[in-house]
Amino acid sequence: MTSTGNVTPQPGKIALQPRTAARVAAVQGLYQMDMAGTDLNAVIDEFVRLRFPLEPGDEAAAGADAAFFAELIRGVVRRQRDIDPLVDQQLAEGWRLVRVDAILRAILRAGVFELMERRDVPGRVVINEYINVAHSFFSEDEPKVVNGVLDKLGRSLRATEFNRNDNRPK
Repeated sequence: MTSTGNVTPQPGKIALQPRTAARVAAVQGLYQMDMAGTDLNAVIDEFVRLRFPLEPGDEAAAGADAAFFAELIRGVVRRQRDIDPLVDQQLAEGWRLVRVDAILRAILRAGVFELMERRDVPGRVVINEYINVAHSFFSEDEPKVVNGVLDKLGRSLRATEFNRNDNRPK
């Protein structure tokens, strides 16, 4: 879990959906804030003015939903004191969120924020989106960590939703 991920995901040949691109950008922005100490508003301004207008293929965040991106970044910062202990409880014994790779930490924080506050997005969609975001940065076990942590927290934070879905006929 301490391997260094790619700071910039490999841009695809096709454009990401606007919310998916916003999630990728939020992870990059949270990473930038964490590592360089960049101010929240400066990160939002940089992405909205410089990165989102680019053509798909030039920048993974091109075409991102700017309002959703800003909500994710602001929400993670606002709720970080609530989010971090929840993630810590799900990590393997002896691991703490501060020891996890900064990109993985950003992915987990953003995913937990969405599970906590974005009830309009189904929990399983949130989990799947962040697994895909993790795959864009990592090629090893990190996407499995994202799946495990977010699934456990999703079942806790959205118990009614997950129980309802688990009891559906297959």
